[in-house]
Amino acid sequence: MTDNIYDNLTQLGGPGGLPASPDEAKLEAVSNPHPGTNYLVRFTAPEFTSLCPVTSQPDFAYFVIDYAPDALILESKSLKLYLASFRNHAAFHEDCTVAIGMRIKAEIAPKWLRIGGYFYPRGGIPIDVFFQTGSCPDGLWAPDQGVAPYRARG
Repeated sequence: MTDNIYDNLTQLGGPGGLPASPDEAKLEAVSNPHPGTNYLVRFTAPEFTSLCPVTSQPDFAYFVIDYAPDALILESKSLKLYLASFRNHAAFHEDCTVAIGMRIKAEIAPKWLRIGGYFYPRGGIPIDVFFQTGSCPDGLWAPDQGVAPYRARG
């Protein structure tokens, strides 16, 4: 038996093959170094892609993932590979955003989680999808996600 908290990580520090699908992707976590402290972790993924389930055309989005850790924190490389696994996955914007939120919630059980999926327009309509678990904990600073509404050429 070892005391190294990183021994359970299978993707960090090695070659990271792209999972074939979100279901095959492995999200990994480590112990929160400050479990009794309310703080916010923010991941931004400005180059998220998935496929339209009807036309198979690519959809592009800017994701902002905010969470207040409890016992675990997400390992960022595993999150990157998980998000990249959507590249060949056919799903509506709403399904992608909510599925990502539900998966993170299931894997690390954060105190609080919110996700903004800011999809670029297809067919002239941008779609923004938001997912949140409960209320923001008291005293936690959760800044605005900082993504301006889509304005086209104006």
